[in-house]
Amino acid sequence: MQTATKEAISATDTFPILGTDHIEFYVGNAKQSAMYYQAAFGYELIAYRGPETGSRDLVSYVLAQGKIRLVLTSALSYGHEIQEHVMEHGDGVKVLALWVPDATQAYHAAVDRGAVSAFEPYTIEDDQGKVTLAGIKTYGETVHTLVERKDYNGTFLPGYMPMSSKRKVEPVGLKYVDHSVGNVELGDMNRWVKFYQDVLGFKLLITFDDKDISTEYTALMSKVVSNGNGYIKFPINEPASGLKKSQIEEYIECYRGAGVQHIAIATDDIIHTVDALRNRGVDFLYVPEVYYDDVLDRVGEIDEDILELKRLNILVDRDDEGYLLQIFTKPIQDRPTVFFEIIQRKGAQSFGKGNFKALFEAIEREQGLRGNL
Repeated sequence: MQTATKEAISATDTFPILGTDHIEFYVGNAKQSAMYYQAAFGYELIAYRGPETGSRDLVSYVLAQGKIRLVLTSALSYGHEIQEHVMEHGDGVKVLALWVPDATQAYHAAVDRGAVSAFEPYTIEDDQGKVTLAGIKTYGETVHTLVERKDYNGTFLPGYMPMSSKRKVEPVGLKYVDHSVGNVELGDMNRWVKFYQDVLGFKLLITFDDKDISTEYTALMSKVVSNGNGYIKFPINEPASGLKKSQIEEYIECYRGAGVQHIAIATDDIIHTVDALRNRGVDFLYVPEVYYDDVLDRVGEIDEDILELKRLNILVDRDDEGYLLQIFTKPIQDRPTVFFEIIQRKGAQSFGKGNFKALFEAIEREQGLRGNL
């Protein structure tokens, strides 16, 4: 059953984190991916590195909206590790970068507590100042880059040049990263929860078991960990036994290992955001209209027009603190792996437990169409 720990709300940071610095995707074609995120999601192109900046073997485009920074990186040379990563996993998240006050201190604290180093601290600089970076490994091939940028005034990082979108970009109201969800192999969830508790000082926020997250055919288990100030939340999922292949098993099979399943992005006006995204061709999971027949009986009074939520297929759930609205895109590449969640919190601090059944039945319908259920 679902359980929550109050200590997570008032935890003292033993590993200070100021927020999400950026999320880096390794992709097959960074230029085309950057155009997709500008045209479909309203991100603004702000920075670039490539041969023109002295980067001979890789290219990166940096996109921003609200407090969100996405970095899209591709290899330029045969046999490059980024090319190998894309061949193995498809387009996906490689780096969940954490903004920290002192990257060197954070790195050594993490390694002393058992983290595996991805790379040791180093400092880069240009005429806008300096940034210190370090890296530790987490589940699969995912890396947490620790970013210290208090002495930097540039657009993104040294080595990047400012670049603006060549097309007119209309933001859709995306504000910040609400949470990032990881999928791990059977039996690994508790190991990674312990990693975040022991290494980064996170607290266990909520536990969902296979009775909370299940349908007639499949099930999964999930635990949510959060850092002390609550800015960083990482749900971690693992498959549970069921009659058919679960969404987590499909992900791990198609991604070829553990990795980031989805990124939840916050908005202050989900109706505007989702309407804009749909008009630009973004595909969302479909929940049957019968969902809305009794939704207000379940969640009570809300500010939004239920007919607008029904038109846009937006889900609603309530907890003791308030309610939330959420919707999930279909996978953003051909492999059924990473996707996005759009979420608006109206006081609620939970993760939409009341929507789990409808959501996972929607995912199962997509799995069935792919022949992967």
